[in-house]
Amino acid sequence: MRNKRKTTYRGRPKRMPARDAFSNPMARLGAGTPNLLDSTYYPMQRLTRNYQLLNSLYREHWIMRRIIDVIPSDMLKNWITITTEVDPELLKRVDLELRRTQLIEKIKHGLKWGRLYGGAIGIMVIKGQGNNLSEPLDTERMVPGDFCGLLIFDRWNGVEPSMTLVDDITDPEYGMPAYYTVTDTVSGKSVSVHYSRVVRFVGDELPFWEGQSEQLWGASVIESVFEELKKRDNVSWNIAQLTFMASLRVLKMNDLGQMLAASDEASQKELYNTIQAQNWLMSNMGLQVIDAADGIESHQYTFGGLSEVYQQFMMDISGAAQIPATKLFGRSPSGMNATGESDLQNYYEMIGQEQESKLRPILNKILPVLCMSVFGAVPDDLDFDFDPVSEPSDQERSDLAKSGTENVVAALNAGLVSKRTALKELKQQSERTGVWTNITDQDIMNASDEIEEEGEMGGMPGIPDFQGEGVKETGKNAGDFSGNSDFKQKSDNLPEEEERTPEKAKLTQDSDFEESKHPRDKDGKFSSGNGKAVRRRYTNKVVKLSKREYAIVIHELNTNLSKDERKQKVLYKCIGSYLYTVKNNGFNNYQILGKIEID
Repeated sequence: MRNKRKTTYRGRPKRMPARDAFSNPMARLGAGTPNLLDSTYYPMQRLTRNYQLLNSLYREHWIMRRIIDVIPSDMLKNWITITTEVDPELLKRVDLELRRTQLIEKIKHGLKWGRLYGGAIGIMVIKGQGNNLSEPLDTERMVPGDFCGLLIFDRWNGVEPSMTLVDDITDPEYGMPAYYTVTDTVSGKSVSVHYSRVVRFVGDELPFWEGQSEQLWGASVIESVFEELKKRDNVSWNIAQLTFMASLRVLKMNDLGQMLAASDEASQKELYNTIQAQNWLMSNMGLQVIDAADGIESHQYTFGGLSEVYQQFMMDISGAAQIPATKLFGRSPSGMNATGESDLQNYYEMIGQEQESKLRPILNKILPVLCMSVFGAVPDDLDFDFDPVSEPSDQERSDLAKSGTENVVAALNAGLVSKRTALKELKQQSERTGVWTNITDQDIMNASDEIEEEGEMGGMPGIPDFQGEGVKETGKNAGDFSGNSDFKQKSDNLPEEEERTPEKAKLTQDSDFEESKHPRDKDGKFSSGNGKAVRRRYTNKVVKLSKREYAIVIHELNTNLSKDERKQKVLYKCIGSYLYTVKNNGFNNYQILGKIEID
């Protein structure tokens, strides 16, 4: 049969593998030539599976321990700031819960073992839900105090991911194992844990097929550092060995070769003993006896250039670990005008990326459970931001405090916030700036919650206007101190009776002050009189409820308020057989102002 000609259509290019490379066989350069560079190859080692080696490096090598520990510590160094409308006083309970459960320390351990072994898990321990861990976590059944923390297991500690994967495409863990079998290494008992109860700590990410071969875990960070570590260690050991050769003493003996060749074994041994005795007696205070034809020389070894070579290997391992040498090795920056700030800035940016990619998914899963254990509900606007890792200098802290205070004062003078809110803002800034740390909760509660009118002084409550009551600026008197008859210009068109206004507020001079009309207390302070200038206070009468009723009302308000209702300052809510009047101060911060039974 004749072979059919294959028709190739124009406009449809055919894909062919590109195999071009530089090669010069005569000079033994390039691909396929017998040279040292072309003989280099990179075998697949997969050190992540070498459990004994990983343990040995972490336990006995200080550089490896630093590489594993430093980054997780910096990721959790300043923790997070929860951004929600929950009252700051209630947020303090979150800090207490963190300390009670040691959650930050447990997360740090999970991150460490994930970096060392390539993977680890943390199982959320919930009171009353430990009988069947294979069921999904039910947060609605949680009450305050139910969250007991995390149990951390590395991938080699009896953890086996299941072949069943999460098939819900809307789930953030889509494609990950749906269950994890955890085996007790002592008793041998196994339990299946649903993925909703588990947070994953993964090391370096791997390509798809490599990840499949590692059971959807990652790779140990030691894999990318190990080769550079071996180079550095060998250089360090060789430099240490050279110190034994820092000073070499040479004894020159005439006819030593003939003596060793011609003499018998006893003579050779006697010569050796003589030299050894001279070596033992050699010191600054001793004598060295030699023949007239013999001589002694001392050779000094110079270590010039070794420091630069060693530092270069340190820089290589620092780059592989993504940690600046100043932080990894504890060295001060070297070089003219070197501060190390640029290296640290790059490092902090890397920490920020690690927080977003690895730590945020973990906290997104833990924080709702934590809120249920603290508040009994999850705020609708629950979110958080990572606090900066770098600590500001004294000058930066001072500038930050100055700008923050100016912003709060400007908002107060503009009539945007009350004095109580302004004090809350200043106290919240004190954690970052170290200023306004003496503002107490009592000071905040005593401050006015009313927004005063706009002004440079923020209003002067309790002091009447200069104009007095019922006085208006009209005509040519508009530019004068209206309401003060002593400062008004007399007009021929007005009767004399209208010029005198003794009941209206007017400025008082020292000569007009009469001590007898202003009584004082024993301490010298003015007593409360019958003046008209009285500071107004804002008070609310709160209805007292029983503990059970109060818990039911607060739970209903936390969980069943609409978005519009959450924005209202005063709410009217029917709960059970009563209509409650509620002052809304934010999530989980309500005051019951009234209660009416519904017929």
